[in-house]
Amino acid sequence: MTKILFFAGSARTNSFSKKLAKTAYKLACEKGVNATFINLKDYPMPLYNGDLEDELGLPDNAIALKKLFAEQAGFFITSPEYNSSFTPLFKNTIDWISRTNPNDPDMADPYKGKTAAIAGSSPGGLGGMRVLVPLRMLLANIGIHVMPTQMALNFAGKAFDDSGSLTDENQLGMLNKTLDELINVTRALKN
Repeated sequence: MTKILFFAGSARTNSFSKKLAKTAYKLACEKGVNATFINLKDYPMPLYNGDLEDELGLPDNAIALKKLFAEQAGFFITSPEYNSSFTPLFKNTIDWISRTNPNDPDMADPYKGKTAAIAGSSPGGLGGMRVLVPLRMLLANIGIHVMPTQMALNFAGKAFDDSGSLTDENQLGMLNKTLDELINVTRALKN
C-alpha cells in the first residue's frame, strides 16, 4: 500500500496550512492511502548549526523524522508564505533530516526518488502562490519528484468551516486533483 506523509511547514495551532494538510490527509485515507499526518510542532529541533552537529550529533527528533521520511513513498506538503518563501521551520526540518546519522550511516536517503505534492495557503488573494516556486525548487534539488499540479488556497481565513473542512467546491476540487495526481504517480513509480 502506498505510504504518504502529510505535514505543514507551520507550527501554529490554527495554521491554515495545517488545516489544509489535515483535509488532504483525510481525503487520502478515504482513497485507500496508507496516510500519516504529523505536526512539526511535535518535533522541536535547534536551528541547524554544523558545530552543534559535530559536538552533539543529530537531535533525537531529526533521527525520528529521518526514519519516518525514509519509510514514505511520497509527501503532501503545505506551507504558508513567509516573505515569498517557505518557513524557517520547514527549511530547518529539511536540513536536519538531510544530515548523515553516524549511528546509522546506511540509512537510505530520505528524499531521493520520492514524490511530493505541494500546496500554499494565505489569507490573501494569491493563496500562497509565491511560496510554491521556492518550495518546488528546494524539493527537486534534493531528489524529490514534485507533481506539476499544485494548489494555492486563497482567502484561507474563510476557506474552512468549524470542523476544519473546506467549504468551497472549487478549492476542494483542486485539492482532490492535486492529491489524485500524487497518489497515481506515487503508485506508478512504486510499481
